[in-house]
Amino acid sequence: PKECSKLGIVTTARHPAHRHSLLNFAHISLLNNPDVLSMPEQERAWLELARESLAIETVLKAGEVLYIPSHWFHYIVSLQKGAQCNTRSGVPDEPNHYFGGRDTVQKCMDSSY
Repeated sequence: PKECSKLGIVTTARHPAHRHSLLNFAHISLLNNPDVLSMPEQERAWLELARESLAIETVLKAGEVLYIPSHWFHYIVSLQKGAQCNTRSGVPDEPNHYFGGRDTVQKCMDSSY
């Protein structure tokens, strides 16, 4: 939640993409590619900002599960056929030093980034 200002998250409650990002994070890998000239400047600026956000990368193996707390932004790349299931678990009252907590989520959702 502390990084939401860098992720292009839609905070307008009635917007169809509320609490989702409008960025294509797969394009971050194209930022330094000299052959990619057609990326709009606004998209490039947002992706440059997103690239600097705090992130954790992992690869799950068959049978493994990853728990992501509610309101923690995540981006999934499937390396092979797979399935995903989402459920909401609430927002922790005690903030995490690096990622924040309930107050950080509220600040993110009240802002217009």
